[in-house]
Amino acid sequence: MIPSRSLPSLAALRAFECAARHGSFTLAAEELHLTQSAVSRQVKDLEAQLGFSLFRRNGRRVALTDAGGEFARALALDLDRLKQTVSRAVTAGNARTALRIATLSTFASRWLIPRLPEFEAKFPEVEISLSTRLRPFSFDAERFDLAIHHGSADWPDTQMSRLCGEEILAVAAPEFIHEQNLTDAEPQDIADAPLLHLETRPGHWAEWLRLQGVVSPSFPRGKQFDQFSMIISAATHGLGAALLPRYLIERELESGTLISLPGDPVITDNAYWLVTPAGATSPMAQAFARWVKTKVSKGISINST
Repeated sequence: MIPSRSLPSLAALRAFECAARHGSFTLAAEELHLTQSAVSRQVKDLEAQLGFSLFRRNGRRVALTDAGGEFARALALDLDRLKQTVSRAVTAGNARTALRIATLSTFASRWLIPRLPEFEAKFPEVEISLSTRLRPFSFDAERFDLAIHHGSADWPDTQMSRLCGEEILAVAAPEFIHEQNLTDAEPQDIADAPLLHLETRPGHWAEWLRLQGVVSPSFPRGKQFDQFSMIISAATHGLGAALLPRYLIERELESGTLISLPGDPVITDNAYWLVTPAGATSPMAQAFARWVKTKVSKGISINST
């Protein structure tokens, strides 16, 4: 183990992390505003201090060694934690409380962020930062105070509090409804129209149609997307009918740019959860959780049953 007094310099570690991320000393130099030779020298010094090679060099091209790749992955996490520590210190110095929240991208942009001004008015001393995380992670490694998770209650070593269920509507743009003659349609007519699919829920339309009493292929035809935000845009531009959570399309339903199609809404088996680390939870994370639950219970857009 390297004695603490002999730890590599932060500059050398940053140079290596950047070169590893780009796979190039030249691109690392551009990001760090250094010369290519300066980055190369710092990496060589770091290799000498560690006692093993980090890169395999082939002319101007470099590739991580196995040991270098493992070190790069661990170092990226350490540097991110260091940034978080500095950020918290700066926030504390400014007499503000930091609250780091991991959330789903579309949930944040379509539902949470429009409501945050109210939270900030109630808690002006809190500095909120949002980051996208699609899957469970280690709170010890990532240092988040709270996460908003969609799925089942299967996140080990955490405390999970149910936020709400998810009500799914079949919707389409008025122009699409007119073009496809769906004004007085039955669910069977929708099955024959162009449909928009979420890649992570490939059987969603087949299940919705089954619940409406319609026999359809396991994978009805249509376009594939990997984000709800893309499906919302595609639906509003008339590319197809979509199955979307009501809370994501509040504005579109109110303005009439999307209209509900015939058929009963569906409550999915999964739910949205507020997730905090096991053990003690920060008072501000608790305050945020209490506040966000009031936004669900007061709203009509998320079915909380």
